[in-house]
Amino acid sequence: MALTDLSATELSRRIAAREVKPSEVMEAHLARVAAVNGAVNAVVSLRDADELMAEARAADEAPRRGWLHGIPVAVKDLVAVRGLRTTWGSPLYADHVPGTDDLIATRMRAAGAIFTGKTNTPEWGHGSHSFNPVFGVTRNPYDLARTAGGSSGGAAAALAARMVWVADGSDMMGSLRNPAAFCNVYGFRPSYGLVPSDAVGDTFMATLATEGPMARNVEDLARFLEVLAGENPEVPFGRAGEPFAARLEMDLRGKRIGWLGDWGGAFGCAPGILERCEAGLRVLNDLGAEVVPVAPPFPAEKLWQAWLTLRAFLNAGAKGALYADPAKRTLLKPETQWEIEQGLRVTAAEVHEASVIRSRWYARAAKLFRSHDALVMPAAQVWPFAADLRWPTQIGARAMDTYHRWMEVVVPVSLIGLPSLALPCGFGPQGLPMGMQLIGPFGADARVLAMGQQYHLATDWPGRQPPGI
Repeated sequence: MALTDLSATELSRRIAAREVKPSEVMEAHLARVAAVNGAVNAVVSLRDADELMAEARAADEAPRRGWLHGIPVAVKDLVAVRGLRTTWGSPLYADHVPGTDDLIATRMRAAGAIFTGKTNTPEWGHGSHSFNPVFGVTRNPYDLARTAGGSSGGAAAALAARMVWVADGSDMMGSLRNPAAFCNVYGFRPSYGLVPSDAVGDTFMATLATEGPMARNVEDLARFLEVLAGENPEVPFGRAGEPFAARLEMDLRGKRIGWLGDWGGAFGCAPGILERCEAGLRVLNDLGAEVVPVAPPFPAEKLWQAWLTLRAFLNAGAKGALYADPAKRTLLKPETQWEIEQGLRVTAAEVHEASVIRSRWYARAAKLFRSHDALVMPAAQVWPFAADLRWPTQIGARAMDTYHRWMEVVVPVSLIGLPSLALPCGFGPQGLPMGMQLIGPFGADARVLAMGQQYHLATDWPGRQPPGI
């Protein structure tokens, strides 16, 4: 088996046992990137090969620093990495080189990772399709004419194409879950606060988004989460890390899993998606879980109303200064301009009403979890679409009234910060991947991962059906 096909867990073990040298791993990484990245365009800002080999050779003899010691990692291009070009996909920052690491980059570096480049993302992370004017479009390793999703599309595509072993992602509106589904890998949105943000901006209000891990199996996901997780005392709502990889054993017999489907038709799905998810549910049922249908527990339109208000409000606050400068405004993508414009019109009463809806939905979900161990929904509403399309304008006969309405299925989780694991659930008639969300109550990250581990051991879609690229 090639080094690039190994799990991160096995690779880390071999490096620790000195069965494999980091320099050998780096050679394999660079060779794989050279072989496939030109077609996929997942890894960007790749560092000089000689410099990377020198770092890897130094790691050959250096004391082991952590689980990622000597393992090449490409960091999402929404995360600042010291000395490595970080653009946020924006022409305004096309040549930006940070002088310091963001917190999760600091944690990966401390665990021994060797940063080789960045993974591509949509401009500012806006939209579940990874294209931008700096680096272009990231393509799906399963069909190069299709999108890899987003905003962690470069991360998911690099994982699927065996260019990296684990990848960091971020998720406000499905940015970990959608690309994982589109690329046949795992993406985990943790409970809010488990992977903390940096102490910049409005950390009290900005609780809709979080960083999280991506991998080709759940054990790698759990171990990488251990690297990323843990409180940052400078920001509120922190949660302590846990030994997630040591808690992956679970008997699913007697577990009750609620199937929310398309939320009673509110979240229109392309033909075949619900059927793929139901096939995944049958796996959980075969493992002993009781799968039961759940009626829509909250008005979908209320959730969408709250989401639009709060997302736009936060975007206007974070990027309003760029919009206020006419020269910079012209270099913002239309979707970003739209977000800011919507946010600038939001009233205090609308923000309050959105917060009330959010609070009521959190309380209703907590009651639902009293009788269900987990909930399941699709991880996306459409199959991976054409890479030259900005965003899907309709699902079936239903027109999309915003650039992100086709991802509405992720909003119930994002709005209240629940842990959600995107599980691969096979392929459609055109050979395109799909996934489903396994959702737990707030703080039940270890439980969700353990349930996902049993599913992975029974399916291993990433191992069974790698891309042909």
